[in-house]
Amino acid sequence: MKLIRFGPCGKEKPGIEIDKGLRLDVSSFGEDYDQNFFESDGLNRLEIWIDKNLKEIPVVPDTVRLGPPIKSPTKIICVGLNYAKHAEESGMTIPKEPVLFFKSTSAIVGPNDDVILPKGSTKTDWEVELAFVIGKRASYVDEASAMDYVAGYVLHNDYSEREFQLEREGQWVKGKSCDTFAPLGPFLVTKDEIKDPHNLNLWLKLNGETMQKSNTSDFVFGIPKLVSYISQFMTLLPGDVISTGTPFGVGFGLNPPRYLKPGDTVELGIDGLGNSKQYVKAFE
Repeated sequence: MKLIRFGPCGKEKPGIEIDKGLRLDVSSFGEDYDQNFFESDGLNRLEIWIDKNLKEIPVVPDTVRLGPPIKSPTKIICVGLNYAKHAEESGMTIPKEPVLFFKSTSAIVGPNDDVILPKGSTKTDWEVELAFVIGKRASYVDEASAMDYVAGYVLHNDYSEREFQLEREGQWVKGKSCDTFAPLGPFLVTKDEIKDPHNLNLWLKLNGETMQKSNTSDFVFGIPKLVSYISQFMTLLPGDVISTGTPFGVGFGLNPPRYLKPGDTVELGIDGLGNSKQYVKAFE
């Protein structure tokens, strides 16, 4: 299944996307895509409900805004330097263990919402990433069973203000958590629809120019390792988002560096996970 949420910001309803991009309103199911939904076998229950009610489910017009495809995850955990070539362009050693940092959940927006440059920003950067969503509570998970804890996958642009991230004292979270810095979607694709998440093409364009083009086969640490590793340090809850890092081609790694400015357009996509597009605006 492809899960969507649609409608005005903060008032989204749950839906699905089926063949040829047709979107359906499943709000009559009575649940949104939150922690309780995933924890209570919501994906299977929803699929059964859809099979029984498909003829009565209303269509969502293409003109309706898409919101983030999950509601209120308790955390976004990001993995730094998880592509070998990106670590190289950053001038950093390939890590021996996953590099982890948090991104505030208040940064989450819809896939095609505007990205707002924060006050004082001069070095806001782009990062196309494959993210996955946890389907059940995970603590001290072994790698052999780690994929059992994954509900599905989602496209994520891990926007980053490099001055806040790298030139100000403290951890990376300051440069990662500004409002609008976590567009998710267009949809959450359930695990059964993605044959191999470790062999997906991903790309990003800035004003039509290809900046990032790579494949998840360049991962330093695969998804089973990440689930197992992170669960040794914290409990992962259903609906939590783990973003697996970005490939080479970010603005920070160019010579000279290149950063976003008002009026820019960023487009990105991953095989099977759809595309998204953000228009860059200044803070007002």
